[in-house]
Amino acid sequence: MDRHLFSHPFFHKYTFENIPLDEDVFLMDEKWMAEYEAAMVGMFIGGVYPVVGYISYAAVRNIGSSSLELSWYPNIYDRFHEVRVSLPRSAFIKCVGCYEYDEKPHIFVRSSWLTNLYLRAYSVFALVDAIGVKVALANGLLTRDKFVTLRDRIDDLAEVYPGISFISFADSLLIKSNWFVGSYDSTIKYTYQPELFIRLLPQIRSAYREVLGLEVYAILTQGSNEYYDDALLHISPTKNHISLNSLGLPFAQLMSIDNAVRSAIKGGRHDPTELYIDESFYHSLSFKYDFDKSGQPKHAYQAPLVNGDSHYFCDSYETILANLQS
Repeated sequence: MDRHLFSHPFFHKYTFENIPLDEDVFLMDEKWMAEYEAAMVGMFIGGVYPVVGYISYAAVRNIGSSSLELSWYPNIYDRFHEVRVSLPRSAFIKCVGCYEYDEKPHIFVRSSWLTNLYLRAYSVFALVDAIGVKVALANGLLTRDKFVTLRDRIDDLAEVYPGISFISFADSLLIKSNWFVGSYDSTIKYTYQPELFIRLLPQIRSAYREVLGLEVYAILTQGSNEYYDDALLHISPTKNHISLNSLGLPFAQLMSIDNAVRSAIKGGRHDPTELYIDESFYHSLSFKYDFDKSGQPKHAYQAPLVNGDSHYFCDSYETILANLQS
């Protein structure tokens, strides 16, 4: 890397430790540094700034000793899609901005890291849990035949939704779907469709109601899964090992929301409802323009590996479904 790049006094150079927090920044491939610098210097001396390379929208949320915690925005055009990602120090090259020309900080990163950010798989996770199982068991209302029938109903849904994996227990269900961001120069395209889960969940609710006579609630989240290129689900040749091809972090996030919900209900901070949605998933939904999505009830919880409070929104299937765009 040329140490003389960005030597013009109009450039403001940020160290890894003093990048501004909670402000708009741009991620940019290291390969564009020299061209970007030349374009900016040309503008400083009276030229017109040409478009150079490609940028990714982001904000730095926390600075650690070995990484930056980022909010990355893969889609701000037809939905507000935020994903928490980590930029390791080893992938950080340089950060520069320009106050005089209102040029936001550009964080130049390793090409391999940025390519991986766009081409790896991400996941949506949902946990569905039945309500009142202990009472129903104590009253002899749950039988093996009912559980087998419920399993068959879940099989039917899995056939209709082949892009979603279903891991079921007798009284609860974990579902997962992979999605991709993609890039202009690859065959991988943007496939994020969180609304699919919102439309699936009432069908799962119906199965539990009709077969077990129980209501359910669901928790939803989305984000990185770290298995960049693997399939949605792995089943061993001997059929006795199932892998979700994901770190346990998204599941831990579901459990964190579940614990926070139980505590809030017990403490009288909010009533039980059907849906508890992590804020990044919630805000990424394509709502109708007249729906006051930010005005819906939300509560704090502590997400794993995230500094400060995160939030979950509480609502019913009907409210969310009625306010989604067609």
